[in-house]
Amino acid sequence: MKNLIPVLFLIVTIISCKQELKPEKEIKVREEQKEKAVPDRSGDFPKDIAAVFKAHGGINTFDQMNSMVFEIAKPEGNEKHTIDLKTRHTRIETDKFALGFDGKEAWLDQDSTYFKGNPRFYHNLMFYFYAMPFVLGDDGISYQKVDDLKVGNISYAGYKISYGGGIGDSPKDNYFLYYDKTSGKMKFLGYTVTFFSKESSEKISLIEYATWNDVNGLLLPATLKWRVYKDGVVGEVKSEINFVNAKVDKKKVSGSLFKKPVVEESKTL
Repeated sequence: MKNLIPVLFLIVTIISCKQELKPEKEIKVREEQKEKAVPDRSGDFPKDIAAVFKAHGGINTFDQMNSMVFEIAKPEGNEKHTIDLKTRHTRIETDKFALGFDGKEAWLDQDSTYFKGNPRFYHNLMFYFYAMPFVLGDDGISYQKVDDLKVGNISYAGYKISYGGGIGDSPKDNYFLYYDKTSGKMKFLGYTVTFFSKESSEKISLIEYATWNDVNGLLLPATLKWRVYKDGVVGEVKSEINFVNAKVDKKKVSGSLFKKPVVEESKTL
């Protein structure tokens, strides 16, 4: 009988441990299920816009992602962009400088004067171009059907996208989305720049979305070509950029990545 006591004690201990671990496991499962429960917004947009989102993998698929990374290929070294898709915090890195946005401040960290632009303007500029058409599903946007864009013998259907007052740094910006009528895929993007003047602009720049890549179920651009555009006529290619090493993930990025690096003062002996 005495020999049975240690055995019974061991069995009771094992059962108790299992019972203690079970709730933790259940909580973890519930948390994972909660993270996956992203509202489906596909019915919140005009039918044509929803069709464009669907052709690129779906707005619901995009909404489930938490982080995005891509690089702009450059001869002097690639420019790496990392974005928290929920907060829109950003970090841009090259061999010569780092630039970021932490939700309040757009900062620049460099030992030279290589980057001469405006960090506040640039921190999300290429993200907007790269994350098309999905960024056109942001809150505070209005959609208006516009005339087709004719390029050669092909006509692309279009929508004008405008923003409500107080949305972002440049609420007076306008975008013009043009898409293929058969496939629904985005083909051209017209845009105005009002960041510096803070006034509405009639000058429209035009980008051709030339090639695409499937990145974790989302169809995102591989090559962008800026075209000459005047009085509604699309001209020759002026410049182009290529995106490489792209990743979109449900995993979140540490918030510390987007904070401005702390510069330690040198100590005098």
